[in-house]
Amino acid sequence: MVVLPDHLHCILRLPEGDSDFSGRWREIKKYVTNYLDVRRNHRGEGMVWQRRFWEHLIRDEEDWRRHMDYVHYNPVKHGYVNSPAQWRWSSFHRAVQQGMYEASWGRSEPDSIFGMQHE
Repeated sequence: MVVLPDHLHCILRLPEGDSDFSGRWREIKKYVTNYLDVRRNHRGEGMVWQRRFWEHLIRDEEDWRRHMDYVHYNPVKHGYVNSPAQWRWSSFHRAVQQGMYEASWGRSEPDSIFGMQHE
């Protein structure tokens, strides 16, 4: 997961037989909106989230890895930092501790995500 000033990216594993991505995002958005106590619009919606979201069903190990790379590289892509290790609000640090990445990874765009657009 990575949380940026205007959006977030995450990879979720839902329980077997559960594909209710919309319901999960609705509950996450509701919880965060109530926690932040944000301004609401005329429909009572918190003014913090966009209405839509993008979902992708991970097909295999390679696809999972590419999406992990995309998520972790996102703060660099948007110019907030020079490497994923510099971004505090990311699961990248845990992935480094687990040996999935070197701490120096991502100072330039990885070939694995070249051309991916999921904003």
